[in-house]
Formats: sequence, structure tokens, C-alpha cells
Amino acid sequence: MAIAKTNAVRLLDRLGIPYELRDYDVDPDDLVAESVARKIGLPPEQVFKTLVARGDKRGVCLAVVPADCELDLKALAKATGDKKIDTVSLKEVEPLTGYIRGGVTAMACKKTYPVFLEETAELFDVISVSAGIRGVQILLAPADYIRAVAATIAPIAKPKA
Repeated sequence: MAIAKTNAVRLLDRLGIPYELRDYDVDPDDLVAESVARKIGLPPEQVFKTLVARGDKRGVCLAVVPADCELDLKALAKATGDKKIDTVSLKEVEPLTGYIRGGVTAMACKKTYPVFLEETAELFDVISVSAGIRGVQILLAPADYIRAVAATIAPIAKPKA
């Protein structure tokens, strides 16, 4: 089966960034990033999920953290320069990004938002992020991802409670 070219993939092609696509079976009842990691054969700390947050001063931003972690809101607020920040409601995700839950990526969003990437991403040769649709992940070098989305590196993840 040919994997559809998403806007995220087109962006990487335009930038001349090498990547690998991995597709997986989607279970609408199980969209957690750890399951995606298992399905594509990567450890969860190498598979990154993209969360949409809104700060009191700087507005909407994207936080990209490993599958086996949760977003540290205090750390993200510190990184963005906001006093208070929180993730947006699920119903706001698609209008803001153009992507549905389980398919959110910082690449080729509807609008350009500041992107904050958990610093542990740089420990790997390859990381995995959503290709912008459920069922397809993009594997690429962290430095290439950082360049593609102009990400700021920051310690924004914490172990799951």
C-alpha cells in the first residue's frame, strides 16, 4: 500500500530533508503514543507526541514530548515566557492545527506556532513524529526536525505520574 503524501511529508521534501515513513494499524480506541511506538517497533522514548498548549502571554504553542512522558506545564511556561500555560481542549486542536487527535504534527500546521521540543530528542539518531494523519509516522534526525519546525529545545517533559 502506498502511503499518502501529507503536508508534513511535502514540507520535508521541499526542504530536502531525508526521512522514512512507517505506517501502522490505527485503533481509534487506543491512540496513545506508547501503542504507536510498539506498532512501529521503536522504544517509546524515541517516539514523540505533539501537544497543543496556550499560554497567558504568548498564546498558542506546540509541545513535542516523548511517548512515555507527560508535558511539564511549569517547564513549558518557563520556556515560553508565560506565567501560566495549559493544553487546549480536544475540540480546539483541529481548528488550531488542521490535524485530528492522533495525527497532530508541528510540520505544516494550519498556522505557524512556536514549537518546543523536549531536549532528550537530541540523544537519538532518529526520532519519530506524526506525519499529520493517524497511521503514519515520520522517522528523521532530530536536527532535521528542529530545522523543519524551527523548534526550541527545552526540558519540558516529566515521567508519567
